[in-house]
Amino acid sequence: MTPIIICSILFAVVFEFINGFHDTANAIATSVYTRALTVGRAIALAAGMNFIGALVSENVAKTITTGLVSVRLEEYVILAALIGAILWNLFTLWRGIPSSSSHALIGALIGATVVHTLSVKSVKWEGVLEKIVIPLFTSPLVGFFIAFLLMKLLRRLLAGVYRNHPNRVFLRLQILSASLVAFSHGTNDAQKTMGIITLALISGGVLPLDSGVPWEVKLLCAATIAAGTSIGGWKIMKTMGGGVIKLEPSSGFVAETTSALVIESMSFLGAPISTTQVITAAVMGAGTARRLRSVKWQTVSRIVRTWVLTLPASALLGGISVYFVQFFVV
Repeated sequence: MTPIIICSILFAVVFEFINGFHDTANAIATSVYTRALTVGRAIALAAGMNFIGALVSENVAKTITTGLVSVRLEEYVILAALIGAILWNLFTLWRGIPSSSSHALIGALIGATVVHTLSVKSVKWEGVLEKIVIPLFTSPLVGFFIAFLLMKLLRRLLAGVYRNHPNRVFLRLQILSASLVAFSHGTNDAQKTMGIITLALISGGVLPLDSGVPWEVKLLCAATIAAGTSIGGWKIMKTMGGGVIKLEPSSGFVAETTSALVIESMSFLGAPISTTQVITAAVMGAGTARRLRSVKWQTVSRIVRTWVLTLPASALLGGISVYFVQFFVV
């Protein structure tokens, strides 16, 4: 392997670690803030389920490897894409905003590819539309409405029931729902880095063009995202756990269960969606079902602005990084 491929793999590992660090809140914030789990137990649970989920399939990884660009990229272009994605993740982590690591990576890869080839034709825009843009908007909406309907149904079923007893039940059920979210986070998010490492190995001629994800890459990414998860992003957890709505055990359970169902469905279709967006939308849906004013819309608007900005901002960073990396390697 060339030094550039080795650097690409190292930066991919850094990205995967930050991904786990950045997105820990997706799986455990609601359970921590409703006191279904202590912080330590929640992090251990999320890390373990992330690791298991990352080893399950390759559908999302294949989308990254073959579904976004139509040219064989130079090795340094993939390195530049990883640098761009890492910069955006660090910025949003610093600001405490739950952004999408997935779309940061995809946006940076698209931006780096366009700058490298000096052509927009090198991007498979049909694949970007079907696998990225449409799920970008539909998955949060589906999460919102399913959580809204489930919460409405649950409130009707529990009408007149003494509040403390259902809360105790849902505190236990949240352990299961948090496990499902962490598992689905692994099946979707960890595979994006598997795909980018596989793409780097293909670009360097280490693997054939139609190669699947090597088991060593799967294991590396699974272990790295679990390690990142074990540390956690506390500022984002604060936003997710209490910055969108005031969570109760029932709304936490509904939000987590809905998120896991949506993420697993999209992973089956090979769509690299944002687990951050899905669970945030589900939390909003569960909160709106209680009353519209329970949602902190100022926080929501800040999150949505970041969602919209992520693809173009990371594409710009990916493109700029191409020039930066070229200066050193070409």
